[in-house]
Amino acid sequence: MRTMISNKAKWAVTLLLFVSFAVQSQNIKALVGGTMIDGFGGPPLRNSVIIIENDRIKEIGQVGTLAIPSGAEVISTEGMSVLPGLWDMHVHLMLNGHSNYTHWDSTYIDIFESVIMPSSAHQLLMAGVTSARELGAPLEASINVRDRINKGEIPGPTVYVSGPFIQKKPYPRTEEFRWGVNGVQDARNKVKILVDAGVDVIKLIDQDEMTFEEAKAVVDEAHKYGKPVVGHSHRPDEIRVGLKIGIDCFEHTGLSSAPEYPEDIIAMIKERTAKMNMGPLFWTPTVEGLYNYEYMRNNPEKLDDPSWHLDLPDSIIRDIRASLRYPGRMPYFQLTPVRKPTLEKKINQLKDAGVVMMIGTDSGIPMKFHSQSTWNELDVWVNEFGFDPMLTIKAATYWPAVSMRVDQDYGTISEGKYADIIAVRGDVLRYISLLQNVDMVIKHGKRVK
Repeated sequence: MRTMISNKAKWAVTLLLFVSFAVQSQNIKALVGGTMIDGFGGPPLRNSVIIIENDRIKEIGQVGTLAIPSGAEVISTEGMSVLPGLWDMHVHLMLNGHSNYTHWDSTYIDIFESVIMPSSAHQLLMAGVTSARELGAPLEASINVRDRINKGEIPGPTVYVSGPFIQKKPYPRTEEFRWGVNGVQDARNKVKILVDAGVDVIKLIDQDEMTFEEAKAVVDEAHKYGKPVVGHSHRPDEIRVGLKIGIDCFEHTGLSSAPEYPEDIIAMIKERTAKMNMGPLFWTPTVEGLYNYEYMRNNPEKLDDPSWHLDLPDSIIRDIRASLRYPGRMPYFQLTPVRKPTLEKKINQLKDAGVVMMIGTDSGIPMKFHSQSTWNELDVWVNEFGFDPMLTIKAATYWPAVSMRVDQDYGTISEGKYADIIAVRGDVLRYISLLQNVDMVIKHGKRVK
């Protein structure tokens, strides 16, 4: 009897070890053979090997020098560019390309959380966007969608949310996602409500319409709780006030059809970027929607791309499609042909003044779908404005993680960080537009595409 028990015990231990080894092996992946762009901006690594264990990157090397663990799932990346998952630093999950905001908000606000925002998030992920900054949506919906993604209940990028915009006075019928402030204490209270609810960032707009003390109170309160502040830069005084109160990141190129930024603003920016102790001054110029409008108007084939239908009911797809029937008639874009020629000058002024620019798109605005926006922004930077493709990729990977203070876990392909990795067949450093069709998406070590 004693021998029988002993043999059973040995068998059980052996089985346990076998199962444990099998489970462990299933959680190890090896991406083998591709050209790796790590996100730091240095030369790519040819014939790369990336070992992923569970949700993190364990080792990086090259074929022939880094051994692949026994039992690992081997994924060939031969002939592919392998790079960190993209970030989009300015998205609106509650929007999905419809041309009429008033109709959209009044018709679908009750299903933003259950349908619209999850659909937008899924579309971003399938486009290779593994992290995104959501800048403006109802508070509860923002928090809940973010948390459901983090729990693995719905697919999407890791999302950093602002909840409602903070401004002097909300536009009519937008109070769910735009909060007004009336006085310094009210400004502080509004920020505290957002912080207590768990937002990741505070979004401030129309700061030039507030008293200086109100605008400064928003930033000071946010910084007190360690939250970065992003601010609109549509008007000269928005920028001037924003620089004085310490906004961390400006959004858009702004200034309508003015040909350039005023000299005093550039001087203020240079003074700020010279202060190394304050870290970078970030800017998300969001140029693609403006730059590509006329092409899209004249060549609307992309509006028929079914990628933006993902997870949307047929009735909503029909509604969006009907709203885009006449792209040339949209009031939203009528000034755009005059604004477009100013974009390159402005973006170069910002670059020359020393700001750190990041990829963001305003995705969700009319005709801008989450499945298409991000790669188009990189394409305009590289192929229209002549930016270096490696540094453009860095603006979509490394710098966003730094700006959101999560670069210890995200933004590059390096040991110990989350395995957020995409791969595309071909050389993205020569043909950045290859990113319009990402072949593989890995998020937190799981292959989701």
